[in-house]
Amino acid sequence: SRSRRSHVAGKPRKTKSASTPPPAPTNDDNRSGGVFSFHEDDKVFDDDPDPRGWRESLRVVEVNTCRDINMPKHRTQAYDTEYLVIRRGQEFVLRVTFSRPVTPRDKFKLEFLIGASEPVSEATFGTRRRGRWPGRIVESQGSWLLLGITPQADTIVGKFRMYVTIVTTRGLQRTKRDPDTDCYILFNCWNSEDSVYYPDDEGRQEYVLSDVGAIYMGSKETLLSRDWVFGQFDRGILDACIYILDASRMPIRNRGDAIKMVRKGSALINSQDEDGVLVGNWSENFSGGTAPTLWTGSVNILLQYANTGSPVRYGQCWVFAGVFNTFLRCLGIPARVISNFNSAHDNNGNLKIELIFKSDGSADERNTHDSIWNYHCWNEVYMKRPDLPPRLSGWQVVDATPQETSDGLYRCGPASVLAIKEGQVGHSYDAPFIFAEVNSDVHYLTRDKYGNVISVYVDKTLVGRGLFTKHILADTPDEVTSTYKHPEGDGVAVPSAATSPGPTQTYPRIKAFHLCPEGQVELGKDVDLVVEFQSKSDTAQTVKALVTCAVIFYTGVLSNRFKSEAVEITVPPNKSESPLSMRSDQKAQVDDSLAAERVVVKTRAQDYLKKLGFQRFLCFTLAGHGDTAYLNAMKVVYLQAPNLQLKVEAASGPVGQDMFVNVSFVNTFTFPLHNITLAIEGPRTMTNRKRFYKYARPLPSGRACVLTRAWVCVSASSNLKPPSTGRNPSSRK
Repeated sequence: SRSRRSHVAGKPRKTKSASTPPPAPTNDDNRSGGVFSFHEDDKVFDDDPDPRGWRESLRVVEVNTCRDINMPKHRTQAYDTEYLVIRRGQEFVLRVTFSRPVTPRDKFKLEFLIGASEPVSEATFGTRRRGRWPGRIVESQGSWLLLGITPQADTIVGKFRMYVTIVTTRGLQRTKRDPDTDCYILFNCWNSEDSVYYPDDEGRQEYVLSDVGAIYMGSKETLLSRDWVFGQFDRGILDACIYILDASRMPIRNRGDAIKMVRKGSALINSQDEDGVLVGNWSENFSGGTAPTLWTGSVNILLQYANTGSPVRYGQCWVFAGVFNTFLRCLGIPARVISNFNSAHDNNGNLKIELIFKSDGSADERNTHDSIWNYHCWNEVYMKRPDLPPRLSGWQVVDATPQETSDGLYRCGPASVLAIKEGQVGHSYDAPFIFAEVNSDVHYLTRDKYGNVISVYVDKTLVGRGLFTKHILADTPDEVTSTYKHPEGDGVAVPSAATSPGPTQTYPRIKAFHLCPEGQVELGKDVDLVVEFQSKSDTAQTVKALVTCAVIFYTGVLSNRFKSEAVEITVPPNKSESPLSMRSDQKAQVDDSLAAERVVVKTRAQDYLKKLGFQRFLCFTLAGHGDTAYLNAMKVVYLQAPNLQLKVEAASGPVGQDMFVNVSFVNTFTFPLHNITLAIEGPRTMTNRKRFYKYARPLPSGRACVLTRAWVCVSASSNLKPPSTGRNPSSRK
């Protein structure tokens, strides 16, 4: 056609249009970052040129993105931005006002661009049909049209620029650059054709729309719920997430692929390789940054990174998981934080954990390369896995904490949770490492007096004691251990390297290694540990052992060893025998019924308090031998700190009215506290605030260290709405 010849010539004649068109775009969709427009199927237009002067030339007067219509339908109205935010695979509408009513002879197209100089895939309202996004004329009235456009379900995710181009016999007339018409396109878990489709509405509310949550720490016996503000809808967070992708130079063509997006994200949240968001620090020196325990949410971290371009100091696993969860939910990917208690770190990839002890009973730290974290936090994302068998789609493990490299970068996953449970560690990505975290056996090894390493005992139940996440639409923990592993002893096959047989249990043995009384231990209280020994020998057995008490990091690494106590005890003989014809479970019952000799190891609070620093974990290890056997055992104790009390004054009121928050901390200890920092944050109401106090002495009635009245203003533009969980917004601490 004549317009096509003008297009190819690349130098259209000037017209009386208000803007001079830029060079016409090419139609190369195969280059990275290709952008898609749409075509109109409902109208067929005449392609003949109009006689000169027959009518006024068509111009675009205004483009309205119809945010009030689109964003509620796309469930994006919570995003605090002046731009349109939509989800791919779902129709949105635009109202375009022209200089006169549009006739069947007029031709125009919408163009969506992303990146600095990416090509455009165009579609024209007329006889030419190009591009991939279907569109239609929803309504026509006077000189404006209401257009419906549906981005494909695999569209690139990011921020697009939009233009309206009028096709004339003299060339192309494109509208000027107008930032007000920019739009964000996100993943869509409501669309069954999207790779992140989630089938349950309550799950979509929790894993995409909930901007607050809980991360579980401590131990399985003493779960500590740490509230976390994800804040994915806060002003600037969506731009910060896109900035992270841009700063890493992730190819735009890959940003519609959920697998590539989450794998890249797991590397970008840590700063190990590409100057990502967070610097990890597992020491006790946090100078030049913020201690990981003082972060209350992701918002300040992401905004600081986007504003400075420099990694934020400092994070540990729950901070990496919290920030990564914000990144994922902000882009529309269903995500949740998982806490694994007794999480193994297999350094050599043999799918087992080897703990070596010296002949005197102390830990051989030089030769022990594996470790067991008291807990470790990672993320799960829900998505289809077209690269794996169909049944392995669903929840996938991704981990942003820099532990080991994967394909040259510090990242981990996505790995199918079901594949981990079934021991199918050959599937992508990083399945062997994650399998070892939840299901490896712990081999206790000791060196005899000649330096030989002897396998003493294999513990098949220590690792992966429990995995928890926040329950859907409730502030309670949800145990998901059964999704990662089968119950011990159910006969399900797992990788052979992880099931290497250990030595047969010999006697004397350690029957139990537990607290007295059982339950949580409060910080500042004495700790009593009970060791019970058993023997089936016809003669008395002498046991000599060393019990070592130490403060450890939550990663299992030694911080301060503060006590060692030698134990020597004579275990009396026992005449009961287990007939060879008994089943193994019957033998176990007989073994448990044997008399036990008890030893109590007492640890005073004053012994460990001066060694704690930032840590809250005590590790007790026992290593020794009897007349005929070696013994090893380990017990980690979490110290429970006092709770914070929060009070919100005028918890309900009109939008735009000031509210005030008081936070108090009562020193319930018998000793003074020094250098106290309190931090508080509210999603879309108040950014992270901190108050510092040098000293709080103990008083009989307790001294309240009160945070100065913190000014909180809920502005009229905050886009607040009742939480999707249905809980009272003032009830969360």
